[in-house]
Parts: sequence; C-alpha cells; structure tokens
Amino acid sequence: MEEVKRICLWSGPRNISTALMYSFAQRKDTKVFDEPLYGYYLRHHPQAHKYHPGAENILNSMENDGNKVMAAMLSNSEKPILFFKQMTHHLLGLDRGFMKNTINVILTRDPKEMLPSFDNVVPNPTLDDVGYALHVELVNYFKKNSIPFTVLEARKVLENPRQCLTDLCRFAGIVFDENMLSWKPQQRPEDGIWAKYWYHSVHQSSGFQTYKPKTDPFPKHLIPLLEDCLPYYNTLMNYVI
Repeated sequence: MEEVKRICLWSGPRNISTALMYSFAQRKDTKVFDEPLYGYYLRHHPQAHKYHPGAENILNSMENDGNKVMAAMLSNSEKPILFFKQMTHHLLGLDRGFMKNTINVILTRDPKEMLPSFDNVVPNPTLDDVGYALHVELVNYFKKNSIPFTVLEARKVLENPRQCLTDLCRFAGIVFDENMLSWKPQQRPEDGIWAKYWYHSVHQSSGFQTYKPKTDPFPKHLIPLLEDCLPYYNTLMNYVI
C-alpha cells in the first residue's frame, strides 16, 4: 500500500493559505484540514483567546490537546494525500518531532501587504501574532534536523499559480492536477467555524485572484512592526521556489 502523503502548510495569517487549502480540496485524492491546532493555540497562549474573534466557540468545537491533534494527523489515512493548513504561531511549545513524518511547506507574504490586512481583524498585532520570526525559527529547525522543506511566497503564487503549484507538487512527490486552479465560489465543509471572520474573499472567489498591489498608505502605527518583520521575510525569500 502506498504511503499517505501528509502535507503541512505552515503559514502566517492573511497569506492566501485558505486559497491553497481550497486548491488542494479540488483533488479527488486529497482531504484538507483547516488549522487543526487553532484550539490548542487559544487554550495555551496567555492572551490570544481575549482578542481572537470567536475564541470561545473555537475552543469548544475542536480538540485543545496539541499532542492528540498531531497523533490524529499522523494516523489518518482517509485519502492518499492529506493537506493540513496550519498557522506557524499555533505550534507554541509543541514537540516538533512529528515534522519528520510530514511534507513541510512554509507560506509567507510581504509584510507591507499582510500587516494592514491582519490589523483590520486583530488590531495592533505583535511579532508573535504574524509569524515571520517563527517561520525563520522553523527554517533553522528543519535545517538542523535535515528535514526537507520549501517556501512559497504569496505574490509569486498569485502571479503564476500554475507554475508555483506544479513546483509545489513536484516537491511533495505528487502529480499536478489541473483542477487545483479553480473552484466554485462558496464555503467548504472543511472551513473552521472562524471562517465568517476571515474567509470572505475566498468564499467569493473561483480561483487564485490576480495580484494587485496595495495602494493605500501604510498605517503609521504598524511601521515599527514592519521594521521587525522585514529581516525575517527577506531571509525566507532566499528559499522561495
């Protein structure tokens, strides 16, 4: 029996991660999972449950024990390919040894474009909220432990989704599927219950949206955070496929 391929997309927020989840959901050989560690994160982060929209409902609707979540991930064999949309900051202190058994993909986005979008939902975010430092920490973990990984950049995906998805599939050891390029504009049953706060644009889309640079002035109150994020983002760009 062929080994199940378990793809973990390690993203920051507002990074087209939901669009990538919808893309993989179009494959008949794939089952997708939406942020299985969100409940664990909200349960164990000292402050996040106070400002994440819908936190109590999220906590009550999903497993809060991170070790149990990872065990379920690694034992699941519903489909030949399992795609787990993950947020890097959801890891907190979880033992990362399971990553030796998953196909690891980091998704990043230019903080000049991501930070204002995130600030609209979670005002005044911190470096821990947005994931850039944690992404570089994850890169260092992968390298130290000889775990293969690759990095996607959101703008590059939007500018040429076919090529980026082909490259991603090659890295994952699977065949690119043309169906990954489009989907019906609707909600998916796999959506987390937080979808109503975050997924408006994806629910209205039928594929990867054409990249459009932001034209609004960058918010002044986010400039210090931007300056903190940029060195990490630039480091990640060295590994983009």
